[in-house]
Amino acid sequence: MPLESVASAVPRWVRTPGASPYLFPMDGASASRWDFLWVNLHAATMRSGEAGYGEIHHAAVGVQEGYIRWMGRESELPDRPHALARRVLDGGGGWLTPGLVDAHTHLVFGGNRAPEFERRLSGVSYEEIAREGGGIRSTVQATRSASEEDLFQAARPRAEALLSEGVTTLEVKSGYGLDVETELRMLRVGRRLERELPLNVHGTFLGAHALPVEYEGRREEYLELVRREALPQAAREGLVDSVDAFCEAIAFDARECARIFDAAQAFNLPVRLHADQLSDGGGAALAARYRALSADHLEYASEEGIRAMADAGVVAGLLPGAFYFLGEKRPPPIAAMREAGVPFMVATDLNPGSSPLRSLLLAMNLACTLFRLTPVEALAGVTRNGARALGAGERIGTLEEGKLADLVLWEVDHPSELAYWIGGNPCRCVMKEGRIVAGAESFGGGRP
Repeated sequence: MPLESVASAVPRWVRTPGASPYLFPMDGASASRWDFLWVNLHAATMRSGEAGYGEIHHAAVGVQEGYIRWMGRESELPDRPHALARRVLDGGGGWLTPGLVDAHTHLVFGGNRAPEFERRLSGVSYEEIAREGGGIRSTVQATRSASEEDLFQAARPRAEALLSEGVTTLEVKSGYGLDVETELRMLRVGRRLERELPLNVHGTFLGAHALPVEYEGRREEYLELVRREALPQAAREGLVDSVDAFCEAIAFDARECARIFDAAQAFNLPVRLHADQLSDGGGAALAARYRALSADHLEYASEEGIRAMADAGVVAGLLPGAFYFLGEKRPPPIAAMREAGVPFMVATDLNPGSSPLRSLLLAMNLACTLFRLTPVEALAGVTRNGARALGAGERIGTLEEGKLADLVLWEVDHPSELAYWIGGNPCRCVMKEGRIVAGAESFGGGRP
């Protein structure tokens, strides 16, 4: 699907607070000349507290200045469509959803790890490869060797592939530099992706991803580099929206991750955590203690940790791509999470080593087939709960008046098909903040 660049229409990740999205009074007589009015479609609003998909059949959606201005049944419109909007868009009977959110990616990196994939197929474990200097460390070497331009040119088509499938917001982590210069370079690439593509990009600092080779035997010294140099400099440059750490036996323990989180709090940055993927390292409980936005993976999370996450409002980040690619056997404790009321987020975990997954739609299918999520839970995981995992639930993730007009039109008979099909792309059109950025040819261009 061709992409129409509208980078000038995409603001920074955090919109200026306090500005009202309503440019006119809300009575029907005054609500004229919207930029766009969508008609002849159905809407899966994905609003919290509503049953199923929050369906509105025969819906209409008015868009003005990048926001959803009006939403309801087409029969309830206050005037004729062409009297209400500059452009009327015929949805062709398709389904409109919120723009998708890929809330956990390692999208910026150098090289790939296809040779390690071959080794794992011959029986060598992920942990063995990591302890031999492969795994994350091999990507660190390739990433350090790449220029900022090299990293951007490699990352851009990955981001465009996600956009073509309806992703309008994604997260990009550092963590393959493990030195100050390369960590900042990766985060700058994330910011550039946002400037040059019609996407919002949430930058996450992941300096505590692995111990670099040159700091072998000097763990404390490396943690101090992360806490006192790399993170402060990234924060000063405005490159960071959250801070992550890898809480695992092959990376950092809960005590060490807590020190990183303390440093994040000094900069008023929210935290996230790679937690309990390969063993129960107390990651879920640690995430709860710091009221993290999310704790991700969680295959070995304890029931106590799950209850603590529920009490603290932490989102469970489900990453079925890594589970599938690594051939893991123990899925996350989905039933315990449901019972505790922990919300699920679903993401690609796009990375070169454990989840080279470039499709959020496929991640939805894997979450259903491998983790037994329902299609409703999977779609919520890439819309409202994905937004919540980025601290952005007030702006994106559902179709509601006053939220950003991040919208996707799908050529499907029902939204459950988004998690059903394996392969193919039913995305007909992507609207990012009131501008058509993919599929404009369906409507003869995207600007009012």
